[in-house]
Amino acid sequence: MSEQANPFESLQEQIDDASDYMDVGDDVLTRLKHPERVLETNLSVEMDDGSVEVFKAFRSEFNGDRGPYKGGIRYHPNVSRDEVKALSGWMVYKCAIVDIPYGGGKGGIIIDPDDYSEDELERITRSFAKELRPFIGVDKDIPAPDVNTGQREMNWIKDTYETLENTTEPGVITGKSPDSGGSAGRVEATGRSTMLTAREAFDYLGRDIEGASVAVQGYGNAGWIAAKLIHELGANIVSVSDSSGAIYKEGGFNPVDVKDHKNETGSVTGYPGAEDEFSNEDLLTLDVDLLVPAALENAIDGDLAEEVQADVVVEAANGPLTPEADDVLADSDTYVFPDILANAGGVTVSYFEWVQNRQRFAWTEQKVNEELERIITDAFDNLVETYEETGAPNMRTAAYVVAIERVVDAYEESGNWP
Repeated sequence: MSEQANPFESLQEQIDDASDYMDVGDDVLTRLKHPERVLETNLSVEMDDGSVEVFKAFRSEFNGDRGPYKGGIRYHPNVSRDEVKALSGWMVYKCAIVDIPYGGGKGGIIIDPDDYSEDELERITRSFAKELRPFIGVDKDIPAPDVNTGQREMNWIKDTYETLENTTEPGVITGKSPDSGGSAGRVEATGRSTMLTAREAFDYLGRDIEGASVAVQGYGNAGWIAAKLIHELGANIVSVSDSSGAIYKEGGFNPVDVKDHKNETGSVTGYPGAEDEFSNEDLLTLDVDLLVPAALENAIDGDLAEEVQADVVVEAANGPLTPEADDVLADSDTYVFPDILANAGGVTVSYFEWVQNRQRFAWTEQKVNEELERIITDAFDNLVETYEETGAPNMRTAAYVVAIERVVDAYEESGNWP
């Protein structure tokens, strides 16, 4: 499998593909394919042993036509400038397709967090928060968790910002713990929207998700929760994986038991109930009814797509398919329901959190889940309607048509001035 696909170029190609099915000028299209600004900074942080290490970090603010920039912060060795640019662009169109009033942002630090102590990670996080301080704010840019970050890191960023600004402003960041202003239902939100998209997809295709065979690549927060919720619909989770490899059982796993095993051992491999173990690539080519890529971008390129046997793909990860893979799967009549809809639960519930913080009023988890279901199902209906009306070659292109039209409308209605 190729690892050379540039995610930013993939984003731009997806926008170009959608432009063939809508009336938008080349000048506006060019604007929609590039970030408005990118912060690149070097963080000098003291380690536990007294030495100083330097970490490169980024924050991309892609487009703010529909509202404040919104997007996560990831800690990963493969973070790059082009990656955060692409991810911030995907956030623009993700927010637009579910029609919440945000633009797109994304950030990251080039780091393997497993190599550092909790105290070191706190100093690194607070150093980044200090650099972000002039750019973020409740009405400017609102970060959130992403790969290898969570409530802990968001709490640190919130505290750093509030301390330096001498204020109380929980809405400056989302994905916080409930005691720090976080929302009920936020931890499950991305997995829940993946489940809702899968449920609506099977219904749209006239298929029964009960009894369907499912493979989930990636068993982090989004992947394992998607597996749990899809399993609760009656589907059989026959294979799951993490960075250590994949496990398989023809009759299906209990996703909670697998998660407990991963918590105890650090990986899904070695699970006592597994009948077989193999690589992540082998999981992606299993003959299953539903495939859920829930790891990192570029998991499936054009070559690997030739071997994909799943009937339906629902993307829990950001950008798991390259444009070449999209073309291959469209030709093979495989339905791909794109990331900008399927994993939009995270940003949608982040929006709910932001609203609650501004109101200083907390919603119940039931209300959060009900509002999330309404937004995702409405967005799904808009997607399939556009797919059928435009004759777009796949669901991703139709999704971008919906999203780009909303961003263009906001831009043109605002006018233009020097």
